[in-house]
Amino acid sequence: MPRSTSGERKTLDKISIYIPQKKAQYNVMARLRKLAEKKDRSINYLVVEAILQYLDREEKKS
Repeated sequence: MPRSTSGERKTLDKISIYIPQKKAQYNVMARLRKLAEKKDRSINYLVVEAILQYLDREEKKS
């Protein structure tokens, strides 16, 4: 487990996603790989950014 600069342990939150068969025609993983390479970012970075944008947008509706 990673440690902070003060030596204490940091907890990393983890999620995994399943892309349903019904969404297969959207080629999600291939598109993410292509965009990640183009932007020189990881797929994880792109997914987290998308989640944050979604949360911001939805929370503004409330």
